[in-house]
Amino acid sequence: MNQLIKTSIDNAISYQEYSNLIEKIVSEKRTTGNEQTQERIEFTKLNASRMRRVNKAITLTNETVNIFKNVRKQTWLVLCESWCGDAAHTLPVLNKIAENSNNIDLKIVLRDDNLDLMNTFLTNGSQAIPKLIMVDESYCLINVWGARSKAATQLVADYKKEFGSIDAKFKKDLQIWYNNDKGISIVSDLENLIKKSAIPTQ
Repeated sequence: MNQLIKTSIDNAISYQEYSNLIEKIVSEKRTTGNEQTQERIEFTKLNASRMRRVNKAITLTNETVNIFKNVRKQTWLVLCESWCGDAAHTLPVLNKIAENSNNIDLKIVLRDDNLDLMNTFLTNGSQAIPKLIMVDESYCLINVWGARSKAATQLVADYKKEFGSIDAKFKKDLQIWYNNDKGISIVSDLENLIKKSAIPTQ
């Protein structure tokens, strides 16, 4: 698994490169991934706007910054696709954290181009994205996170329990929830993971 992770990181792109890619394919009326459907093309266009909005909205407290500054050096490798609404709200948050820590290197790969990696890190048997894989300098696994925060996951579970499945109304409501949450739930999850599994630097 370490070799698979290393190869994936070697072929990964930065957040800025991913943002540039999204803007490029939006201008070309395309999407990432194997399914070039009109729906996914429209989601990609919408997600480009979401990412720009989240980039401006997300802020970190001094306490949060200090937590992530004082971790051992690690790479955060994220599996995603441009059409994924959850990824559009998550990646800017991860990038903001990485920007404020010299010990975290954020890298991104596309799910459909990295199915071996994706299938190694399934969520309840599904290829759910975004999927964050945290590894140390030897490419050993530290922890994983995703595809949603615990709070968002609970919203999905509650809705499925009441209505049977996720529909267009819920997806719209979830995006509104993300906007109001401003990344707080994601940051909270990651802080807890760091506190439990990361070895602080001295």
